[in-house]
Amino acid sequence: MTNVTTGEDRAAELRNRLTDELIAAGHISSAAVEAAFRAVPRHLFAPGVPIEAAYARDIVVVKRDEHGALMSTISAPEIQALQLEQAGIRPGMRVLEIGSGGCNAALIAELTGPDGHVTTMDIDPDVADRARACLDAAGYPQVRVALGDAEDGLADGAPYDRILVTVGAWDIPPSWTRQLAEDGRIVVPLRTKGLTMSLALEREGDHLISRSQQICGFVKMQGAGAHDGHRWPLVDHKVSLAFDDGNLDDPRKLDGVLTTAPAAAWSGVTARRGELLAGLLLWLMTTLPGFCTLIVDASDGDPGLAVEPGGRWFPFATVDGDSFAYLSVRPTGEDVVELGAHGYGPHAKRTAEAIAEQIRVWDRDHRNGPGPTYTIWPIGTPDEALPAGAVIDKRHTRVTVSWPHAAQPARE
Repeated sequence: MTNVTTGEDRAAELRNRLTDELIAAGHISSAAVEAAFRAVPRHLFAPGVPIEAAYARDIVVVKRDEHGALMSTISAPEIQALQLEQAGIRPGMRVLEIGSGGCNAALIAELTGPDGHVTTMDIDPDVADRARACLDAAGYPQVRVALGDAEDGLADGAPYDRILVTVGAWDIPPSWTRQLAEDGRIVVPLRTKGLTMSLALEREGDHLISRSQQICGFVKMQGAGAHDGHRWPLVDHKVSLAFDDGNLDDPRKLDGVLTTAPAAAWSGVTARRGELLAGLLLWLMTTLPGFCTLIVDASDGDPGLAVEPGGRWFPFATVDGDSFAYLSVRPTGEDVVELGAHGYGPHAKRTAEAIAEQIRVWDRDHRNGPGPTYTIWPIGTPDEALPAGAVIDKRHTRVTVSWPHAAQPARE
């Protein structure tokens, strides 16, 4: 009995400490989400994991594939808090969670209360069975666990006041909108051009519009909604460019590009080391037609991408025909860096300068602004019905990303 009591006391201590940290960091802002985090025994959803790790500000691995890649996790607590705050769940609501680990469903159940209805679903029977067992052990037998493909949603139980997607989605399937209550809200980590934003989406006529957005990361969706994009190696498979939306017109133009001399371009814009520049990344994504992700395998050593002494490169790039460039920084003072780019290819300088110029525009027009609005339109929506901004076509939808108070980027 003493050991049991001691273990429960330790769990409560860690749970309250974690909640206090999330409040101090601004991840929890409402009393309801705070109460949920203080109530849910997170460690019971991480059997076999040390109790300290269960309450750490990190993911808990649920399942990997045969290659060691993550297939299912318990999300980091700050990501859970972010989505729950975005969702604005109230007592008595009907909620569908897509992507199950059990822990988040328990948090949702605390928010909906005894009169609410919570369903958590997953495509993987192992993950669903584990969630069921953990929910029962933690005292949440009322949460329904369902097996199914996210692409189809779950008609049995619709309409839902809230749909929370806790797996990285590339598109918004029509089933989610059909199964959403008229005044409902979808919270989804939507991936566009390699950047994942947790969007709180509400219905407005025939489309969905974002009420808030925050950069994040999630395990990619499986099943019919899976999307791998295109990946083009530049040096064997050690350095590659990945296109989540769109593709290269002629990948052969980049053959041997990394054997050319690099060229740098600097913007004159500075930032603190470690500063989160999510707004800049979104701006580059929407203004650079060749925006893509730079993937580097450094397991056999540094592949030798150009950087200034004391600087570093970032995994965000753009392609201009036979040349490409990536975002980079160089130190300019204690804890201060200048933003710029390094380019390779016959037009290395021009391509790097394109990034530097957009950094300057972002700094001038958007750095301290509200950020863009995402709007999700049916795939057949004609161009003339779309708002000004970048347009990203997917399988089921056309996503527009619109920035306020400045000239809008050209459509692709």
